[in-house]
Amino acid sequence: MSGLKYPIQGIGEPVLLAQIALNHENNISAKAMNQSCDSPKGSHKGSGAGVSLLEQVGPLARQVNCLDIERIASACIEKIPNLVGVRFASLYILDDTSNILHLQRCNHPFLINKIVSLNQNPPSPMVMAVKSKELILVGDIDTHEKPVIKRSQRPFAGNYKTKNCVIVPLICQERVVGVLNLADKMEGGSFDCEDIALIELLGQLVGGSIGNVKLFEKIQRQAMTDGLTGLANHRRFYEILERELWRSRRYGGQISVIMIDIDNLKKINDAYGHRAGDKVIVEISKKIRMCIRQVDTAARYGGDEFAIILPKTELSDALVAAERMVDAVAHSPITWRKEHIELSISVGLGQYDADISPEEITSSSDKALYMAKQAGKNTVRIFQPAKGRRQ
Repeated sequence: MSGLKYPIQGIGEPVLLAQIALNHENNISAKAMNQSCDSPKGSHKGSGAGVSLLEQVGPLARQVNCLDIERIASACIEKIPNLVGVRFASLYILDDTSNILHLQRCNHPFLINKIVSLNQNPPSPMVMAVKSKELILVGDIDTHEKPVIKRSQRPFAGNYKTKNCVIVPLICQERVVGVLNLADKMEGGSFDCEDIALIELLGQLVGGSIGNVKLFEKIQRQAMTDGLTGLANHRRFYEILERELWRSRRYGGQISVIMIDIDNLKKINDAYGHRAGDKVIVEISKKIRMCIRQVDTAARYGGDEFAIILPKTELSDALVAAERMVDAVAHSPITWRKEHIELSISVGLGQYDADISPEEITSSSDKALYMAKQAGKNTVRIFQPAKGRRQ
């Protein structure tokens, strides 16, 4: 039998969806013998008699086999409830950096939590599912014991018609990437062995897809980011500069660009080694970030050089930011293996109209930077265009 191939991250070869479905059908059959499930083998009562699990899951698997998180969320909220026979579904995506679950989408007509912290105490059932990496089936929320669900942890319980729900941690490569919640079984029924087997399969498919999205987004960020400092890289700097020039041409206004060079970095590398030099670069990048706005873009332009784009910024305001950077760096020496290393930067800047090219902009600010170097370093210079020349 030919199978629908569904690539799940972390497995060397594409997994045959047909094989997964058949394995789960066998699990259903085995559980039915032990738990007296009423539905016939190979079908699910919530989706129509005589319809195999593969036929039910195949279209949904094709929908979630993508790099579009909204399309995946749509399948979770619009398709999965019909397959499982529940009224409500909610999909949360885990932010690894903050340990917070963010609500991606739901079909609840009433309020539910938009964010859930994994650090909450006592932990909610959703948090417990994430930490244990195990599905939690709640048959009756009032009498459930593992875990005990306190009334304070379920402020929205009165909005549901039944007291049952399933909390599914979505896992990819042994890492939780989100949570799918399914609640309110249709016609007042309860989740049985067939439901759980199907939900486990769907959770595997959705978890693999979300994991692929996260990996793709990570690769995209890495392609645009300097690995040492986390700032935009050289390529990304020019992409953003082109975009800001286009905005200035369309909506008016000028932009300011600052070029920064670390003073004496070669001497630091020669005296203390390149790891010390890397630490200098990282610390100075932090100071630069502290001195600019969220709308500004800081980039690592080269080995010891940074560049800042300040949209719709007057030259006087850019000068204030540049002087603040010089002062912040000068007052932030580093310690390397008990050695005290003084730091300083030289800065050049200019303000430019929208009809100038990106290369002319960086060249002009770079000339001002060279003037700052010639003036003794640890200072700021402004590019002054020749008379009669457009700026």
